[in-house]
Amino acid sequence: MTMAISPTISPEIERHRTFDVDRIRNDFPILDRSVNGHPLVYLDNAATSQKPTTVINALTDYYQEYNSNIHRGVHHLSQKATDAYEDSRSKIGQFINAEKSQEIIFVRGTTEAINLVAQSFGRKNFAMGDEVLITALEHHSNIVPWQMICEEKGAKLVVVPMTDEGDLDLDAYRRLLSQKTKIVAITHVSNALGTINPIKEMIAMAHSKGIPVLVDGAQAVPHMVVDVRDLECDFYAFSGHKMYGPTGIGVLYGRKRLLESMPPYQGGGDMIKSVSFEKTIYNDIPHKFEAGTPNISGGIALGVAVEYLCSLDRASIGEYESSLLDYATAQLSSIHGVAIIGKSKNKASVLSFVLESVHPHDIGTILDMEGIAIRTGHHCAQPIMARLGISATARASFAMYNTFQEVDALVRGMYKVIEVFKQ
Repeated sequence: MTMAISPTISPEIERHRTFDVDRIRNDFPILDRSVNGHPLVYLDNAATSQKPTTVINALTDYYQEYNSNIHRGVHHLSQKATDAYEDSRSKIGQFINAEKSQEIIFVRGTTEAINLVAQSFGRKNFAMGDEVLITALEHHSNIVPWQMICEEKGAKLVVVPMTDEGDLDLDAYRRLLSQKTKIVAITHVSNALGTINPIKEMIAMAHSKGIPVLVDGAQAVPHMVVDVRDLECDFYAFSGHKMYGPTGIGVLYGRKRLLESMPPYQGGGDMIKSVSFEKTIYNDIPHKFEAGTPNISGGIALGVAVEYLCSLDRASIGEYESSLLDYATAQLSSIHGVAIIGKSKNKASVLSFVLESVHPHDIGTILDMEGIAIRTGHHCAQPIMARLGISATARASFAMYNTFQEVDALVRGMYKVIEVFKQ
């Protein structure tokens, strides 16, 4: 079968072919491996990114050199671990331009961060008839926690609609903001469609009515510079494993005054100042929200991942990833029977698509035989699928270490899929 080539590649895309991706790829050892006899083409970065050697070494170094619990010991290993862990908190605060490091809460990931706000802020502030405003573009992790607290408090979940292209209806958003709205919870970048929402504008609109805003930044932080003070958001949540850090660690940023006003999410060690059978006095933030022994190695290694990202030209990386997305969109769109799902003009890193008469799971299986890793399914975004009238998509998602040659491999793989299913 002859593989079609997109007739026109823009000069902008051609310019970014000179990006020194090989230098970055050398930092990620897994990219040298083969899968099913083919060089690995890893295009599942929206699910989790690969890890650079510096992050891997940080994990190993902690366990080999100074493994110890933190905040409680006077011995050398405990002090060294505590210093490294708290230093990482400071690095992450600087990374997103938080005003104070106390505004950085370590959690397991974006999901736990949102649950923390829903249970702590929501339990204190929601009442019968109140509303939580989310959008049609949300991941399940920014839907289910709010449903749970709304059911408990008698509040209502209100949803901002989206267009067929995958953009939010901002006029509807403006109309839905009301005195009943106690919080807005919106994704920065859609994990299923790649849409970049105009969150700074949306935050300003909510704040004009005195409504706080939580932003799910899981898909944004790896691909763009995030400045929480510039955005003026009240909460911002993200996961380490999507930004070249370890799994099981993430961050909730919250404004100091809000975090101080919120009750603890969980009880136990390290979130207390004193305990008696009559009364417990809670610790100061951030420790008030960090009960129990945390993921110490993960927290330290996340700080190393932040250092790694800060050592790179992130503006150039964003431009390069955008050019990869444009190139992949053009190439896949040229294949007969392929339909791109999510056509916002403002997208980041995610390319969802379907192939006529072929289930996405079958696409993923055949591509895997060619060494190509993509994600298939509803991407924990079933309401998006229902809105668009589909059950699932195939999703290729890009990172700074992906190449134009890997996009070409994806296209060749899609022709293989067509060849198999046309027999």
